[in-house]
Amino acid sequence: MLLMALCACLWSISGIFIKWISWSPFLIAGGRSLISAAVLGLFMTVSRIGIQVCRSSICAGISLGVSFLCFVSANKLTTAANAIVLQYTSPIFILIISALFLHQQIKKREAAVVCTAAAGILLFFLDQLSPGNIAGNFLGILAGLFLSIMFILIGLAGNNDSIRMSGILFAHIFTALVGIPVGAVFTASISTREICLILILGIFQLGIPYILYAIAAKDCSPLACSLIGMLEPLLNPVWVFLFDGESPGPFALAGAAIVIAAVACWCVIENRNQRISKFPTDTEESS
Repeated sequence: MLLMALCACLWSISGIFIKWISWSPFLIAGGRSLISAAVLGLFMTVSRIGIQVCRSSICAGISLGVSFLCFVSANKLTTAANAIVLQYTSPIFILIISALFLHQQIKKREAAVVCTAAAGILLFFLDQLSPGNIAGNFLGILAGLFLSIMFILIGLAGNNDSIRMSGILFAHIFTALVGIPVGAVFTASISTREICLILILGIFQLGIPYILYAIAAKDCSPLACSLIGMLEPLLNPVWVFLFDGESPGPFALAGAAIVIAAVACWCVIENRNQRISKFPTDTEESS
């Protein structure tokens, strides 16, 4: 749990560093992922985790890579709080996609969670109604959508560490291959200071946290990982406010509270359902 908390804290520094770098968001995402891919590849080599090249890992990697590009772009166009909280709508998209494409029935309490989160999302669009902020909010939602697709693809592949870690590695490689050449065209200058900031993002904000997550997930329950991981959307705007002075509007703050509460409820509901199915009651066992 401590490793997961440290992981979430390191994830949360993305907003302030992205704000400090003047590059194109695609170049930021690509440069960050290039360094993170090297860190993750080294970890997989030392841990003897094989690279699985299959449809699940490749498609999951592309989905996560698109999420990376959308998230960094959202940070440039809207507030860090909006970008990170809207990305955390991924569990809501998991429920919707599972119902539409995997033909899984949504229960009434799950539908209530979806509707509550949707109401929270709408509040984000009542603040700072400039074209840039609206576009940033949509990109934040897209980041959550593609993140949910990645989770579903990895879930369909089963509890396979190799496929999961390979998917994350492929995501960084895809982001670097797309982000660096495209972003370089729209970047006027590159300073030594900004290169150092990219190194921090690649090593300490993405590379090491994913290693910590991989270790923590072995002994920390999915519910605990999900709930502790919510330190990221809580801390991310705090760092940006303290070091950059950016603050979300009142409607966005209210929307953030609703979305985070809805996602937390979904995590608890999902965990309870899994425990019930895994440890049935005496009545269910006798029947």
